[in-house]
Amino acid sequence: MFIYYEDRIPEGCPAIVVSNHRSVIDPIVLTAGVGRTLRFASHHYMGQVPLLRDIVTSFGAFPFDEPEHRPQQFFKQATELLKQRQMVAIFPEGATPMLQQTPPNVVGTFQRGFAHLAFRSGVPDLAVLPVAIATLEEQIFPAAIPLRLLHLFDPTEPLFDQPGGHPVIIYRKINVFIGRPYWITPRLHRQYQGKQARKAVEDLTNYCHQEIANLLL
Repeated sequence: MFIYYEDRIPEGCPAIVVSNHRSVIDPIVLTAGVGRTLRFASHHYMGQVPLLRDIVTSFGAFPFDEPEHRPQQFFKQATELLKQRQMVAIFPEGATPMLQQTPPNVVGTFQRGFAHLAFRSGVPDLAVLPVAIATLEEQIFPAAIPLRLLHLFDPTEPLFDQPGGHPVIIYRKINVFIGRPYWITPRLHRQYQGKQARKAVEDLTNYCHQEIANLLL
């Protein structure tokens, strides 16, 4: 693993780390690349599978709750961690790119939950740090985990309600590029209201997506 632009990592302040996502080992890679303890928002099913739950929680993950309680639980847990000046890591693409085996240099659509969290938390000195995981060599094990098995643990996930299996990608050689942090200033906090709120969220989401896409080129 080769790490670039480490000097961009914020020191001594809370941060939301966002990254592209293609493999189940991305949390390990991201933690090693940033060199900090990260608290990960992970998929609901990871908190339901006994052995997998133990593994992901040992790496600081907090699995999503049931869909009806998910937004409230996510914002509450993540905000408390940021107030403790910790780093919260989020994969805005969700689980889709892992199941569809997207190319290493392609970034999917970002969900905007991390941007709402950045503005809604009200945490001072908050940075949003985009990080790109770029594969140089990898090995793919197609259909390694039956999707029907995952469906038993999380029947609410439509991605698991189909035939086939969950591929597993193991990186052999990778670059980790640290992007330029986006600081949530008091002025930006004030913009997160009314009609301005949507633009603030769009700007932050687009910034992180473009920063990661450029680093993967």
